[in-house]
Amino acid sequence: MLYQNFSSLYPEAGTDEAGRGCLAGPVTAAAVILPSSFQLKLLNDSKKLSEKTRFNLKPIIEEVAIAFAVTHLEPEIIDEINILNASIKAMQESIKKLNPTPLYIIVDGNRFYPFNETPFSCIVKGDSKYLSIAAASVLAKTYRDEYMNTIHEEFPMYNWKKNKGYPTIEHREAIQKYGITKYHRKSFRLLPDQLKLDFDV
Repeated sequence: MLYQNFSSLYPEAGTDEAGRGCLAGPVTAAAVILPSSFQLKLLNDSKKLSEKTRFNLKPIIEEVAIAFAVTHLEPEIIDEINILNASIKAMQESIKKLNPTPLYIIVDGNRFYPFNETPFSCIVKGDSKYLSIAAASVLAKTYRDEYMNTIHEEFPMYNWKKNKGYPTIEHREAIQKYGITKYHRKSFRLLPDQLKLDFDV
């Protein structure tokens, strides 16, 4: 069973991101404030859940949440400020959208930058320890998957509907064959060093 709250302050928001290790598509973050008495046995780190379970949980989380917000940051921003900073910025932007404003923030992982006076704590593997972070991880993952399914229709040769932009062999073979798109992250190693890639897009 996951914990309800980390601090003694309420409302407390949990935040997490998805897509950090992908070669294409946005990094997506979510922030969630749950009711103080909320419990849901199925809820856990999104990586531990099946795709079907994640999408079944998505409307439940959205319905019961006091507030939630999701932010996509595009590859251009990732390339400009690097993936760590983009991940943190996406979480910050999601938190800024919350109403009510949280009095405390819990962040999955070990890095976060303050952007206002709200206190926060970073929690390693927080998405498998705290309900609000787990809920944020589910929303970040499902919203990003929906985004990748949409752009798959524009560039079906990369099979983003299946690989979601992650560096699978299939994805890298498609990059080698077709080159890159506006959705690829140019600052990432898209192909092994021995293969060349034309960045004129």
